[in-house]
Amino acid sequence: MEKIIDLLNHEFSFSDKVHISVKAIVVVFAILFLVSFVLKLVKRLMTKKLPEQDKVKFISLFSYSKWFIYVIVLLMTFHNMGINVTAIFAASAALLVGVGLALQTLFQDIISGVFILIDQSVHVGDIIELDGKVGRVEDIKLRTTRAVTIDNKVLIIPNHLYLTNSLYNWTENGTETRESVEVGVAYGSDVQLIKKVLLKVAKAHPAVLAKPEPLVLFMNFGESSLDFKLIFTINNSFEAMLPKSDIRFEIDRLFRENDITIPFPQRDIHIVKSAAL
Repeated sequence: MEKIIDLLNHEFSFSDKVHISVKAIVVVFAILFLVSFVLKLVKRLMTKKLPEQDKVKFISLFSYSKWFIYVIVLLMTFHNMGINVTAIFAASAALLVGVGLALQTLFQDIISGVFILIDQSVHVGDIIELDGKVGRVEDIKLRTTRAVTIDNKVLIIPNHLYLTNSLYNWTENGTETRESVEVGVAYGSDVQLIKKVLLKVAKAHPAVLAKPEPLVLFMNFGESSLDFKLIFTINNSFEAMLPKSDIRFEIDRLFRENDITIPFPQRDIHIVKSAAL
């Protein structure tokens, strides 16, 4: 028994001010084990009634927060044991400053990730556009967001970009989105026939929803053409370029059948001869 007590009281000295005993190490591990058990219990209780999507977000945020809790508990334990915590901070101050400067972008990403999880501005499955790149969100982590483009290319987006750039969430209001195809026709064309053909094309495409109905707008009297916009609704904006391409093909075919001309820009050049001096 005395040997066990002597072993527990044995101290490791790192400097004149920093020393720790075997008993202290055992107590630290016991407290960390107890804290770990309590945190797991709290996580289980907090996520018990959460939806699956929100559960994933809470677990990501909780995983980050628990390390901060471990550090606080560890320092408090050292302080109560009489270990000079101030000396530990003083010894590592320069290192912490250097690491902080080197990892400031990492901290920005983590803070941004926390904001995303809290305000729920982006969800897994959302279609987002950032810096002209469009992708479907597959995974949201504390540092990065993983999205996949229509070309099956993976976008790894640092979360701090959400704070410094404008983010377009195509599916924030639902999966249905309004799309459009613009076309110009020659002056003198039958505008009612144009409207009829464009509506026919949109209603015939299987990806276009019947409600709300497709709409044709006469946009402008352009320099070389009468400009129209065909507006329609689809249920998969991530692959919007495919039905829009089909619609353009069909518009071109029906325009040819109905002798409707899509003009190209034209310029009239007038040459004025000046009188000879």
